[in-house]
Amino acid sequence: MLETIGWVYLGIMIGFLLAVFIISLLGGNRQAELEQENLHLRWVIDELKQEIFRIENRPKPKPRKNRKR
Repeated sequence: MLETIGWVYLGIMIGFLLAVFIISLLGGNRQAELEQENLHLRWVIDELKQEIFRIENRPKPKPRKNRKR
């Protein structure tokens, strides 16, 4: 009886350790994807800021001169 409890306890411990290891591997991959997406979004934000700055700083168009008849 005591031997069976020991094997069950050992199986639970090994299963727990394997589960933690697998979850950490899968979570690390997801973390890398999120960091890559974060860098891409920062680049997009910077490009949009530059575009807004470029549009705001354009000189105003000069009015057309009236023709004399």
